[in-house]
Amino acid sequence: MRHYDQATFSEDDSPVYERLLSEKFGTEVAVEDTPLPDELTRDTLELPAPAEPELSRHYVRLSQQNYAVETGPYPLGSCTMKYNPPFTEDVAADPSGMVHPDRSAESVQGNLELLYQLQEYLAEIGGMADVTLQPPAGAAGEFTGNRIAAAYHEAHDEGHRSEVVVPDTAHGTNPASAAMAGYDVVEIPSGEDGRVDLEALEAAVGEDTALFMLTNPNTLGLFERDIEEIAEVVHEAGGLVYYDGANLNALLGRARPGDMGYDIMHYNVHKTFATPHGGGGPGAGPVGVVDELTDFLPNPQVDKQGEDFELVEPEQTIGKVHDFKGNWLVLIKAMAYIARLGDSGLCDTSASAVLNANYLAEQIDLEIPFDPFHHEFVASAGDLDASNMAKRMLDFGVHPPTTKWPEIVSQALMTEPTEAESKQSLDQLADAFNGAFNAGDEELSSAPHRTTARRIDQADAARNPRLSWHALDDE
Repeated sequence: MRHYDQATFSEDDSPVYERLLSEKFGTEVAVEDTPLPDELTRDTLELPAPAEPELSRHYVRLSQQNYAVETGPYPLGSCTMKYNPPFTEDVAADPSGMVHPDRSAESVQGNLELLYQLQEYLAEIGGMADVTLQPPAGAAGEFTGNRIAAAYHEAHDEGHRSEVVVPDTAHGTNPASAAMAGYDVVEIPSGEDGRVDLEALEAAVGEDTALFMLTNPNTLGLFERDIEEIAEVVHEAGGLVYYDGANLNALLGRARPGDMGYDIMHYNVHKTFATPHGGGGPGAGPVGVVDELTDFLPNPQVDKQGEDFELVEPEQTIGKVHDFKGNWLVLIKAMAYIARLGDSGLCDTSASAVLNANYLAEQIDLEIPFDPFHHEFVASAGDLDASNMAKRMLDFGVHPPTTKWPEIVSQALMTEPTEAESKQSLDQLADAFNGAFNAGDEELSSAPHRTTARRIDQADAARNPRLSWHALDDE
């Protein structure tokens, strides 16, 4: 291979591209030989060579061994493993949407109109003034929100604000995003009722506070009833209030973070608007802001001028946080979901999510220390090991909840069934909870018994992943 100043091409193509590049840039293009290091090259490439039936059966067998939201209930608390309706995939696969992201605004007016409408919908749902669609994930949205806060404080000659405050029930991405944005993280304890302790918050905020990050309902599923007072405390200290959108599914159509005093928020479109979740693939984490912060949004923003849609640069933009205008195909799916449900459908979603969580909680034998909760609850396994309980639940054909977090609940089982589950599947989940909770010690310690992969060493699997089929030859 040869390396060119503007692109990389094969040696066979080099004479043609040298001429094209020279014509484009008006000068002779420098060419430099840059061979790959020896440790990154090989003489042969060994690949398995199964017959077509073997290959087909292999992938079908793998799909049968996997568990997904299309397989059964998936109550992974706070992760909101929402069912992904296939119609959104159909909309995203429409050939008219398959355009290169670098085309001119004039040639993609339909695309820009869709993005503009999604910005408007999200702003209305969150009670925000404007929304950026660039961030490619929820955590990226958090990072973007932190950078917007930093730019805002800098513009007001308060760049000295170096701290982000979080409650002890905060998602791990909150302090991580704040730290990546250059802030020091200050954690405050929850009160006895599982909500923000106002006295602890008042003691923590001050002239160094840039941001307070808070989910509402919080990680225990509890609505922060003092949210307006919380916002006032932070604002009086000169800080901003950030809404982690992880639990927005509980509020859809019923309450808006902007009306509660929040200044910045991110939307997890996989948790709230049914786009695919996780797996390392493309995602989206739009960020909304109030009027005072719109000038700091990433560049570009989609705006409407008369009948035309344009890409504009906010006056004090923090710059780009992702290529082009965001992950277009993911955003299409979120837009399709919102448009299909409408106002009444979004209200039904939040009502059903809360109803399902409360119904399930009534059917299980475990203690639930904090209530009244909304879309999710945190049960306690008591004297049992929550991880063992979760593994035993797998034998009942369901996915277990999140275990041992938040730490405010001993042996926590954090459970969120979502609005998509029927009474039948909720009863199946309840049977799994109760069956595992009432199992014997030996049965729990050796679970699972009926799954394709039996009990594994999770720590070793995480530290020593086998990423190649060649690893099998080493055993």
